[in-house]
Amino acid sequence: MSISDFFVSEIDYDQLPDENILCVDMKSFYASIECSRRGLDPFTTCLAVVGDRSRRGSVVLAATPRVKEKYDLGTGSRLYEIPENSEIKVVEGRMGVYLRVSTALTRLFTEFVPFEAIQVYSIDESWLQLDNSPERLGDSWETARQIRQALREKFDLPCSMGLGPNMFLSKVAMDIEGKKRGLVEWRYEDVPDKLWPIPLEECWGIGHKLAQKFRQGGVKTVGDLARLSRSYLEQRFGIMGSQLYYHARGIDLSRVRDKFTHQPRNLGKGITLFKDYTDPREIKTVIFDLSEQAAHRAREYNLIGKTVSLGITYSHRELEKGFYRQKTRPEYTNLTGDIYETCVELFAENYEGQAVRRVRVTLGNFVKDSSLRLNLFAPGKINQVELGQIKDELEKKFGPRALFFARSLLGGGVRERIKKTIGGQRR
Repeated sequence: MSISDFFVSEIDYDQLPDENILCVDMKSFYASIECSRRGLDPFTTCLAVVGDRSRRGSVVLAATPRVKEKYDLGTGSRLYEIPENSEIKVVEGRMGVYLRVSTALTRLFTEFVPFEAIQVYSIDESWLQLDNSPERLGDSWETARQIRQALREKFDLPCSMGLGPNMFLSKVAMDIEGKKRGLVEWRYEDVPDKLWPIPLEECWGIGHKLAQKFRQGGVKTVGDLARLSRSYLEQRFGIMGSQLYYHARGIDLSRVRDKFTHQPRNLGKGITLFKDYTDPREIKTVIFDLSEQAAHRAREYNLIGKTVSLGITYSHRELEKGFYRQKTRPEYTNLTGDIYETCVELFAENYEGQAVRRVRVTLGNFVKDSSLRLNLFAPGKINQVELGQIKDELEKKFGPRALFFARSLLGGGVRERIKKTIGGQRR
């Protein structure tokens, strides 16, 4: 059955955008970089990247295909699960290095397409619109092939690619077929044979929980989803239902060039402690350091917030898992002291002496800080705002030890660890 036969009364595909969008995914990105820097082949080398080699419970952040295949290890595995085998190389993650390489990859892409024709999806994945690439590069397939070759020659990094008429189809083509073949192309006419047989949980944008809901009603594949009406999907899932309706038909009207500035819903930091904390004073010091980080990030975005959240996870030895509470303050803020004060209130109301292993602090419910209306009668409030701004500037210019709160030097402090890591990894 052709796509025109199935949807002849619903959608005129001739009226849809038919562009040349390339989705590029760097294979086993962190692990491939570590192999490249050691002169090793990422396809034949057994290498795993972990957050901290000194901690047996440290999480595997990335692994080469060979490790995944031979030892059944991958992202999310633990260090203690890795066999003591000389064939397996275990290295610590270096997020700062990975971020710099990611930026360099984007610069490479600008040699083939204009910057506005690139949309970075994550640290190791991007979309490129190839329709306006220079004529000297050839057609879109040839341009994609040259980009793939340049990535291998200049960075010694492998990648997977999917070429399609829109962002959705190029992404799914890369996920399903490109990761096996390297470079593939799907067009609208491929939807019945290639998109529809895909199990829902393997299709980008759906996820396991949503797939389970559909499975309960007998909807198992993208093709099954395509047989559901738009009205039904929208009634059950709202705006997401409309997206599911079109994606199931291989349709996506979003554009690579339609970039937007995303305002985060909340900002903050969570940290897993190296040991169980039972002293409330030490736990509060951790809360203070995380409050400082939440305030700093809010000021970076020029935001002020009202809702403070505190998450406490207990040690596995405890019967309870922990608690997550939030409180909305009467006024907006991006000051460490205000966030910490609210967290301490939440801590006092909910903590009963359990051993703590993870703490998270966030600030949300934002508006732009230009909306700030200071209570001029609050003693020292203006001074606190100025101190926060000065501290940010000094840290940016001279490093994290230029100016900091003495509270962070008390027992249990995690400030040094926070400043030396990105996403839990070394900078």
